[in-house]
Amino acid sequence: MKIHLLAIGTRMPDWVKAGYADYAARLPRECALNLVEIPAARRGQGQNPDLTRLMRDEGERLLAAVPSGSRLLALDERGRHWDTAELAAQLAGWLREGRDLSLLVGGPDGLDPVCRGRAEQLWALSRLTLPHPLVRVLVAEQLYRAWSLLHHHPYHRA
Repeated sequence: MKIHLLAIGTRMPDWVKAGYADYAARLPRECALNLVEIPAARRGQGQNPDLTRLMRDEGERLLAAVPSGSRLLALDERGRHWDTAELAAQLAGWLREGRDLSLLVGGPDGLDPVCRGRAEQLWALSRLTLPHPLVRVLVAEQLYRAWSLLHHHPYHRA
């Protein structure tokens, strides 16, 4: 199974790139994590952008990048809150199923409702509002933590 992290935004700070790369590299081939960066819609300076149109444009590009046949999961504040054991159980199920997994991460204005509607599951990382670049690092770390729990690796010590 491959996990595709489809995220809006292409210019991330070095700490985001390093954090994501560290945890993604720790995951084994059985659940390799692949980042696909989708350029954000253009937001002109000093303009009052039509956020609905911007989010729709980003959502269309996210959905177009989803590999055929993969399970679609959207990261969204309205989603399910999983603890580590629950995420590990989800990961075990996804691995058993063998289908690729695509995770959608919206841009600074959020995720288009069409993406949420197309997703098979919604996952909320936190009740807090998180900056979308940080989501990449958190998702990679939490997937690695869930994998380590499933394989009795010492990384997860709870």
